[in-house]
Amino acid sequence: MSQAQSSKIVEEVLAANGAYVKTFGDKRDLALPPARRFAILTCMDARLDPAKYAGLSEGDAHVIRNAGGRASDDAIRSLVISHKLLGTNEWFVIHHTDCGMELFTDVIIGDLLEDNLETASFDGKAWSNPKHGGGNPAGQFIKWHTIKDQAQSVLQDVRRIRQHPLVPRHIPIYGYIYDVKSGALIPVEDAIEAGRAS
Repeated sequence: MSQAQSSKIVEEVLAANGAYVKTFGDKRDLALPPARRFAILTCMDARLDPAKYAGLSEGDAHVIRNAGGRASDDAIRSLVISHKLLGTNEWFVIHHTDCGMELFTDVIIGDLLEDNLETASFDGKAWSNPKHGGGNPAGQFIKWHTIKDQAQSVLQDVRRIRQHPLVPRHIPIYGYIYDVKSGALIPVEDAIEAGRAS
């Protein structure tokens, strides 16, 4: 896509980047390892800003994001690299209230994708495709890591990380739920206990 064909979003992002570059200053001197030696696994939801809710500046911590903030194989891969090669020694698993991952199941998204690949609609109760045809059954074979209960999903993810053979026992893993209505981090005590270092 040439500059003449770029979208409004591309133009806005590049303009914001230009302004950021002008004030970049001594950030060029930041070290590769995170200065505060911790990592956060959290959701990609646009309402969550880990820099704000956890008080982060550039260079402070690793933030790993995916749909739901789930402890997928790739998230654990990133956490292991974060510790082994870059020195993080404490990890947070932070899910959140009102998460879109609670609104569907593996079967629902698999069926939607098999029917059509364009964006689906949600009426507050059910998902539907505005168009039909052109889908693909590949979605039926993916584990989507949907969520039924936030506290249980945090506990499940902390346990999965804690029990992974490549995760050292001395790393504490904390479990929290971010409240999208207040901005507060709510501890999931069972998850914090499960993630305790030994």
